[in-house]
Amino acid sequence: MIERFSPRGILSAMYDDTVTGADIAWQEQALCAQTGADFFFPEPGSSVREAKRICGLCAIRPACLEYALRHDERFGVWGGLSEGERLELRRAARTAR
Repeated sequence: MIERFSPRGILSAMYDDTVTGADIAWQEQALCAQTGADFFFPEPGSSVREAKRICGLCAIRPACLEYALRHDERFGVWGGLSEGERLELRRAARTAR
């Protein structure tokens, strides 16, 4: 798995090709960067409650959610929403158009 919350400059080459520094600058201030990816990318069927609690305390949550939606992140908790919740949000946005 690609470490999406690693310090700038340490992201994998594949990820660097698709995301600019400005796109990920918010990650340095995010609470998840201080807690580790295990909470945010749990094993299938595991609880995401702790990740959502951390997201709820994070001032960067809106930028994180915007990033996840814009880049179609399909795994993990981003911006306080699980994969399924982000999928529902995208579907609702499509039907609202």
